[in-house]
Formats: sequence, structure tokens, C-alpha cells
Amino acid sequence: MQEQRIGVLAMIGACSIWGLSPLYYKLLADVPPLEVLAHRTLWSMLFFAGVLLVQGRLGALRDALSTPRRIAAIGFAAIMISCNWFLFILSIQIERATEASLGYYIFPLVAVLLGVLFFRERLGRAQMVAVGLATIAVLILSVQLGHPPWVSLIISLTFGLYGVAKKRLSVGPVVSVTGEVLLLTPLALGWLWHLHGVRGTGLFGQDGGVSALLIVSGPLTALPLILFSFASQRVNLSSIGLIQYLNPTLQFLVATLVFREPFGTVQAVAFALIWTALAIYSTATLRAESARRKAAIVPDASGET
Repeated sequence: MQEQRIGVLAMIGACSIWGLSPLYYKLLADVPPLEVLAHRTLWSMLFFAGVLLVQGRLGALRDALSTPRRIAAIGFAAIMISCNWFLFILSIQIERATEASLGYYIFPLVAVLLGVLFFRERLGRAQMVAVGLATIAVLILSVQLGHPPWVSLIISLTFGLYGVAKKRLSVGPVVSVTGEVLLLTPLALGWLWHLHGVRGTGLFGQDGGVSALLIVSGPLTALPLILFSFASQRVNLSSIGLIQYLNPTLQFLVATLVFREPFGTVQAVAFALIWTALAIYSTATLRAESARRKAAIVPDASGET
């Protein structure tokens, strides 16, 4: 019980960092998003590599990148997460943080559809209703905006495809992410060299505060993932799924209460539909988890459990 309680606290910590991260990226609003992404990639790689070095697990990273197939899988995951990071950073800078939070709200429902597409999973009745409500919400926003909410849709889709890639990998999350940012590091270094050495517009080193904030992007990326990995080993999946909603909820509150982004009646209706869909989806998931637990403790004919 103590282990599970600590795991829940770790999960809350991870989701709180993710959910409040828009406040951090808002401080970097004057730094072009590609430059922020390049630094996030570089400093994350150094931080993760340091963690693996301290743990004596650098060999696991070498094994993870030992075959072309694994490199391709980790490379695809790297592309998806870098696109996700870039769009999230951009959404904060262009005052679309509310749409970004919506993307992470609808991610579980997108993940359900990707499960059907890639793993031939079946949709239950509750899942179909939840996906239907989410679709209606997206259509409502599309009509109101005059176009689909691309920020939300691409954030949820890239994160969903990232999850598909991770599901096919047989390596731990820290090793996997280290491999991802390692593959992205040459691109990050190339872009930073272009900014500083060719164009002379790179902001790192020109201001101590901005430079420090850019360096912080490494541990800010790594810490919640480490907490999440710790929690996933101690907390059941249904609890993790519910606690994860803390992330987009905090993002939403930051966007509307701190950044004061517009939030009218149409957005309220769309978000209400999404929240209803998630309530239906989560309730069905909890019931399924409870049924599995009961089935696991039912004694067999010999009286053994």
C-alpha cells in the first residue's frame, strides 16, 4: 500500500509538471519555437545520458539502437515526439494553449481509434459513444473556427502515433527517450549552428536568464518522464489513466485563467462534450479493470486462487 501511495504521488508530480509547463514556455515566448525545440532536444539528451551513465545502463542504450529495425522504430517515435513538442511550444507562443489542452484531452480517444487501426482492438459500446461525442465536439469547433482545430488534432495524433511506436518497442521508457533525443541531436546541433554560426541570430548566450531557461528544458523534460516510469511500476493502469487527466486540466486552467485566452460558449459546449466522453470512457475502463481483478481472485475448482 505504501508503494502504491508513493506511486500515485509520483504520477501526480509528473502530470503537474506537464500541466504547468505552459508557464515555463511562456517565459521563452521571444525565442523562436524551432530554437526552443533544438535546445530541448540537446539538453534532454545530455540529461538522459547522464541518468543512464549514473545508473550504469548506457549499454542498454547501445542495445536499443543495435539493429536497423529498432533504429527505425525509435526514429519514427523521435519524429512524432519532436513534432508534438514543436506544436505544443508553438501553441503557447501563438496563444493557442487552450487548443493544446484539448489535444491532450482527446488523446485517449484517438489512442482507442489507433488501437483499432494498428492492433485490431475492438471498440466497446461505451468507447464508441465516447468517440462519437468527441467527434461532435471537433465538428462544433470546426464550424466555429471555420476550419478544424488543427493544433488539437495534430497534437493528439502525433502523441497517439508516438504511443503506437512505443508499444512496439521492448525497451524501457528512459532508454527509449534517450535513443529518440540522441537521434534528433544532430538535427538540433545543425540548426543551432545555423542560427549562431551562419545567421548570427541565436539567442543562447546573449542573455543569462534566457540561456538558463533553455538549459532547464532538459530536466523539465526528463523529470516527469522518470516520475511517470516510477509510478507505472507501482500503480494500476486505470488509476494512471485517470490521474493523467490532471495534465490537460492544468493546461486548460493556465490557458484560460492565467493567459486569459478567449473561451466562449462554443468552446464551453465542445469541452463539455469532451469531458462527458472522457467520463464515459473512464467509467467503462474502471469497470473492466474491476471485472478483471474479480476474475483473477475467483478460486478454481481445486480451491486455489
